[in-house]
Amino acid sequence: MSNEQVKILWADDEIDLLKPHIMFLENKGYAVTAVSSGLEAIDEINSQDFDAVFLDENMPGISGLEVLSRIKSVKPSIPVIMITKSEEEAIMEDAIGSKISDYLIKPVNPNQILLSLKKNLDHSRLVSEKTTSNYQQEFRKIAMDLSMVNSYEEWADLYQKLIYWELELEDIEDVGMTQILESQKNEANSQFGKFIEKNYTNWFQPSSDAPLMSHNLFKEKVVPELSNKQPTFLVVIDNLRYDQWRAFEPTVNNYYKKASESSFYSILPTATQYARNAIFSGLMPSDMEKLFPQYWKNDTDEGGKNMHEEDFLREQLKRLGLTHISYTYNKITNLKAGKKLVDNFKSLKDNDLNVVVYNFVDMLSHSKTEMEVVKELASNDKAYRSLTKSWFKNSPLLEMIQLSQQLGFKLILTTDHGTINVSAPTKVIGDRDTSLNLRYKTGRSLTYQDKDVLAIKDPKSIHLPSITMSSSFIFAKNDLFLAYPNNFNHYVSYYRNTYQHGGVSLEEMIIPFVVLDPK
Repeated sequence: MSNEQVKILWADDEIDLLKPHIMFLENKGYAVTAVSSGLEAIDEINSQDFDAVFLDENMPGISGLEVLSRIKSVKPSIPVIMITKSEEEAIMEDAIGSKISDYLIKPVNPNQILLSLKKNLDHSRLVSEKTTSNYQQEFRKIAMDLSMVNSYEEWADLYQKLIYWELELEDIEDVGMTQILESQKNEANSQFGKFIEKNYTNWFQPSSDAPLMSHNLFKEKVVPELSNKQPTFLVVIDNLRYDQWRAFEPTVNNYYKKASESSFYSILPTATQYARNAIFSGLMPSDMEKLFPQYWKNDTDEGGKNMHEEDFLREQLKRLGLTHISYTYNKITNLKAGKKLVDNFKSLKDNDLNVVVYNFVDMLSHSKTEMEVVKELASNDKAYRSLTKSWFKNSPLLEMIQLSQQLGFKLILTTDHGTINVSAPTKVIGDRDTSLNLRYKTGRSLTYQDKDVLAIKDPKSIHLPSITMSSSFIFAKNDLFLAYPNNFNHYVSYYRNTYQHGGVSLEEMIIPFVVLDPK
């Protein structure tokens, strides 16, 4: 906001004594209207627009606080800077409770006045400029890092940096900066795809340096947190991206303090039937198929693919020698089930471990494909985060977290995989037994664009089941989705700019694991 545009109302019963201050502001280009009583101030507010008000707290007749209340009733968003001789705490509290923007103690000097104006009128611009300049510096560093990143730890760190800047730039008006960040994210995903192509298979070799992945998460991270002295509340939010966790983290922090936060890698495919079953079973999919054929279903099999997580969990606890652990397992797929668990939450306090799988974010991403209204509401990542945050703040899940804090539970928050907003198709041809997912396919005789996918000819090499002897897997990279040539244009227009998962991207694979203690 340039000074020429800024109109200020100054109300003080000793306005004549403030002439030097007013002249100082006018010399800086501000337009100042000076009045000597509260009633005059209210008349001016009713008759014209001002950008800010300086208001003396102690005026004869109608008090400054009363004037403040009347100003806020007609112009609630206008910044009011209260000026007073008094340092009495009660007056300050009243003023702050009435939503003043700033508070100055007499005698004030001109620079204080100017600083207060800048703080209140130019705040968003100044923050925006500072954020932009900081990101410009960081941009060069990230660009250099991108050319050198060569380990799963470095990739997790770089992804965190990108999320940090995405959230920092979210509210500033510089569209150019946001576009630069987007192009940096795309470049990062392109390099990450090459990194996964080169390293993913090796992670399953004996004694290889591999990241913590879905199938080891429970044993390595959850079990050490279990104690018979304090119940643990494990919440797995299906399809939660790191940036979405960052969006509602401040709400969780009202009730819990963070003991630790780390990231882990989802296995491929980054899809619920594979990644979440891997968490609860402590096994890779080919082992689940071999050891528990009664619980495992392949992509082409009829029926639900996630019906046996509780069974898998029971078998894993048995295998780890933890049969003495008392636990519950609840899967929440609708509001009614969430409210029911809230109503019965106190009954969980005698268990060592209470697991809740919460399925809202996944439903949100899938409904974006099917419902125009959700397409509008979650048109990009910023809107998608905002929608997740709004849901969380009004959900039974937040009530559960509040109750678990009151009961003194340890809280663990995590997910099975993330998701990515897909923007471009890549053609694939398969037979009628090919799986239907848009970010990965498994089947015989798949034909595809080599550069667009990670192709695994031998599923056993990454511990995935083979549906037939000649089955292979392909995983889409970057923000691509797999589309069949027949009816191509309709298919593309339907799925473009929807949230999908199953493939290779930072957003799908690098996901949070957070341990929190009750406040």
